[in-house]
Amino acid sequence: MSGLKAKHQRLVLIVIALVVLISAGLLAAWSLRNQASYFYLPDQLLENPPETGQPVRLGGMVAAGSLQTLPDGVTISFAVTDQKEARVPVRYSGILPDLFVEGSGVVAEGSLSADGTFIATNLLAKHDENYVPRELQEMSEHQAAKMAEETTVGLK
Repeated sequence: MSGLKAKHQRLVLIVIALVVLISAGLLAAWSLRNQASYFYLPDQLLENPPETGQPVRLGGMVAAGSLQTLPDGVTISFAVTDQKEARVPVRYSGILPDLFVEGSGVVAEGSLSADGTFIATNLLAKHDENYVPRELQEMSEHQAAKMAEETTVGLK
């Protein structure tokens, strides 16, 4: 590059930098293509199901009366529903989150099986804006505020 003028040297360096940046972006996108986890609502999953085994997330409400523990004692089955009355059967083996109950919000990570059952590998329970921890449920509003104040005194 010693034979090039300074103006041309800068131009060549800029072109090389752009090629390297574009290559790095394409390489990152290509390597993450299978790591992306799409989010479906029950009606979307039923209308346009993903390929069997493709990792996705299913979000909705745990249908009332659908929660059952299977004979092995570890596996549960339930249905996830939405406001449009679409229901997707879900099966999960493992420890349930504390907030997981019928009628609560849930995000299930997993994949759709060939028979149309969603096989969850992870459950994330969601709570509403009125959530109160178990420890504070029996306390009055004044007692809870006092406890919160006492626990934040050391943080100031």
